Amino acid sequence: MNEEHSDSSPGGRAGAGSRAAAAGGAGPEDPGGDPRDRVSIGEGGKSATLDEVAGYSNISAYRFARMPELRALRARLLDFCKQRGLKGTILLAREGINLFVAGDHPAVEELVFELRRIPGLEDLQPKYSRSGNQPFSRMLVRLKKEIIAFGVDDIDPADYTSRRLPAAELKRWLDEGREVILYDTRNDYEVKLGTFRGAVAAGIRTFRDFPKAVESLPEGAKKTPVVTFCTGGIRCEKAAPLMERMGFEEVYQLEGGILKYFEEVGGDHYEGECFVFDQRVGLDPALRESGSVVCFACQTPLTREEADDPRYEEGRSCPYCYQSDEARRLEQMEERRWALQQAVTPLPGGRGYENRRPIRISAEHDGRQLLDVLDEVFPHAGRAGWEELFAQGRVRSSDGWPVEPDQRVRDGEEYHRVIPGTVEPKVNGAVELVHEDEAIVVINKPAPLPMHPCGRYNRNTLEYFLRQAWYPEVPRPAHRLDANTTGLVLCSRTRRFARMLQPQFENGEVGKVYLARVHGVPARAEFEVDAAISREATEAGAREIDEDDGLGAVTRFRLLETFDDGSSLLEVRPLTGRTNQIRLHLWHTGLPIVGDPVYLRGGERGRVQTLGVNDPPMCLHAWRFSFVHPLDGGRREFETDAPAWSRPRPEARELTRNPLRGVRERATR
Repeated sequence: MNEEHSDSSPGGRAGAGSRAAAAGGAGPEDPGGDPRDRVSIGEGGKSATLDEVAGYSNISAYRFARMPELRALRARLLDFCKQRGLKGTILLAREGINLFVAGDHPAVEELVFELRRIPGLEDLQPKYSRSGNQPFSRMLVRLKKEIIAFGVDDIDPADYTSRRLPAAELKRWLDEGREVILYDTRNDYEVKLGTFRGAVAAGIRTFRDFPKAVESLPEGAKKTPVVTFCTGGIRCEKAAPLMERMGFEEVYQLEGGILKYFEEVGGDHYEGECFVFDQRVGLDPALRESGSVVCFACQTPLTREEADDPRYEEGRSCPYCYQSDEARRLEQMEERRWALQQAVTPLPGGRGYENRRPIRISAEHDGRQLLDVLDEVFPHAGRAGWEELFAQGRVRSSDGWPVEPDQRVRDGEEYHRVIPGTVEPKVNGAVELVHEDEAIVVINKPAPLPMHPCGRYNRNTLEYFLRQAWYPEVPRPAHRLDANTTGLVLCSRTRRFARMLQPQFENGEVGKVYLARVHGVPARAEFEVDAAISREATEAGAREIDEDDGLGAVTRFRLLETFDDGSSLLEVRPLTGRTNQIRLHLWHTGLPIVGDPVYLRGGERGRVQTLGVNDPPMCLHAWRFSFVHPLDGGRREFETDAPAWSRPRPEARELTRNPLRGVRERATR
């Protein structure tokens, strides 16, 4: 099973158009006797004793049902499976469970019995098959937002599913030549191995592309009966209701998917094999391992000759997807740019949504009542205000369930304050990907755009954009820029690389150069400001010069150009990394940055923290930085074009122009 693309579990038993929990994985009829001693093999759900069949027992199942207390359940199931030598993947989400597990048959049956003890899974009916080898290398139990990644709100199979069409009934329709659209909801690479004769493939790379695929169907198709199908049924639990919502008048989902069809009626009207997400690759209509080879890099089924091609390297490439490392990197960047564009169009915070703001419990509050903690940590909200939120069910556990104000909290727990109907201010979504490799991501950040959730901003932030475009990865910015500052941001792609990059910033080993346009002209062409900055923010998030108890801060400046309006352009090199350091140091010396909404001319302070998208820009730009690359230990430098408000005349330097417009990269050893 693949955590994003898999739907290798068979279909469910919830009634047509039912408002009941959707359950997947219907197995064969019970042949009698102890179910621990029997497995299903071959066509038609035939049964055999374990003595008759060697190898491993494989089960796949899913069920849409309310699943609370996921973290505790994850730990319990992982320990249970590991103790019994089981391998595979179990996905848990608030909407249900999706699993594919293999091992010795008695151990597998023990897991089934254990799962049925969980409220909502009492009638879980897995689909069984056999394999000569263990198809999985380890046991994983993962918490996910969805058990099948779809990304469409308000499609909840636990509440509603489309009409189900049994395999035998579909065969009868096809035998009769009835007019029907067979709609294959699987990914392109799955369809290549086999599908129903005459089926219409969605033509998608991932299930998240499905809504756009449906939009491309001809308008006349909405009046023709549609039967959606997939490997085991789980995709259709969401795909079919979506098609109904989009105006298709008669939509069915093939009960149990292709695997159930094979089991009950064989391969009639089907051409080829059924792709599965494990080392078996494909199953024939008798549910036997087909022996097909698939490139696990591009998921393309391969002939024997193609598998013998020197460009085929297991797990890495094949004749269809082979590329040089540099070509592969550049292609990946183009795909990522497209994903970034999708993530910001339209701005995700511009549509009303339920905003869940995290509240993390610290050690000092361990054992106290939740209401007392919230009243102490967020006094501006007022105790009565928090009591009202509790009454409205808008203070919830990490699993999404309302909690009581007298609940005792523990260190490390997380709660959420729910804000319904949230609409965030507009931001500049023109995020540019400068560079990406397996360790780092370099971004050219526009403004105004906050980097992290804060105040009125949650989804309209750089962090949220990156999470959407790199899903399921989570790029981690190694430093910060103010919301109104433009320029380069360095991110690590994994925690491991973050641990290698972060110390460079903390130890002042990263060379950072900014451009700033300021009101006035400095008295000297080069100067340095050494002034400590307060630890805590004041009004509008501003900082103060605090020589007594502040954090040490040093910035060097060099005059590049003066302008007719009395402003000047400076090259700025911060030697430390304090909040608002450049802005505050310039304001402190009587040279406030042009367009700064907080540190104004004449020593005044503004009340606006983040500019509007139509306001004149704050003229501060992260222009250039250099650092030691965590992959090869070489020093790399990135530089963007200077913004329109500047007229720099920097010293001539030998640069290598990379293929990215407006960005220069230099590598030194």
